[in-house]
Amino acid sequence: MEKTIGDVELHGFPLFKKGKVRNVFDLDDKLLVVATDRISAFDFILPSLIPYKGKVLTQLSRFWFDFAALICPNHLIATEIADFPAALRPYAEVLEKRSMLVRKTQVVPIECVVRGYLAGSGWKEYKTAGKICGIKIPEGLLESDRLEEPIFTPSTKAEEGHDLNISLKEMQKIVGGDLARKIKKVSLELYQRASLHALSKGIIIADTKFEFGLAGDDLVLVDEIFTPDSSRFWPLRTYARGKSQPSLDKQFVRDYLETTGWDKQSAPPVLPPGIIEKTSQKYREIYRLLTGKNDLA
Repeated sequence: MEKTIGDVELHGFPLFKKGKVRNVFDLDDKLLVVATDRISAFDFILPSLIPYKGKVLTQLSRFWFDFAALICPNHLIATEIADFPAALRPYAEVLEKRSMLVRKTQVVPIECVVRGYLAGSGWKEYKTAGKICGIKIPEGLLESDRLEEPIFTPSTKAEEGHDLNISLKEMQKIVGGDLARKIKKVSLELYQRASLHALSKGIIIADTKFEFGLAGDDLVLVDEIFTPDSSRFWPLRTYARGKSQPSLDKQFVRDYLETTGWDKQSAPPVLPPGIIEKTSQKYREIYRLLTGKNDLA
């Protein structure tokens, strides 16, 4: 049975940051990013762990970083324990397949969201306002409809609580006009290239989000890309406009939580074993479909 990892301590390596899912350690001029099996929903870390989840996030990001390297450089240095500093070798069992050695960057404080289909908060905003983040969307579209062109819809990057959708003009005020326009261009190109690959594997990427950093004057992709935590994946064969879609991502857990009566204010409920196993299966399946590999064990 796969051993789950809920938290990680590396003696001698100070914790740089503890996120909802990842523990990040300071290695002087580099960082070590360790993806645990924690899962979050509605801005809460759930009390249940999902087997293989941290490995999927790391290995799928590795695949996409390689895939997208010609579009935008990224922060990845190594994912193999043999390529890590020797002092980390004693932790090989914990770090195997779930850790990335990355370069430090100055993180751009924006969640860079690209939407190709009407879903989630974008669908809710369209129904009430006919717009998404200030972008006018044609009338008469249905839930899960494909947009004529993908749209870039940034949001603030909140350490706690909800990210807030903002317009491109508001983003320009935060990071500057030139950088905002470059991030928009790169984000849309990343989405379009990855979407074509995913479609060839029978998967629709309905929307996704990126994070960027600056290494000097260079724009660098950081964190994760096109994972079940950062993207909405739909099977192409079951796609039908006008309704919500079955997913191969974290939406499955959100949908379950909506049925529990949880108020999204108090401590979240424990996930039943069946939901945990099904979620793990979905994460492993999207990894297998997109990469053609089945090497997480």
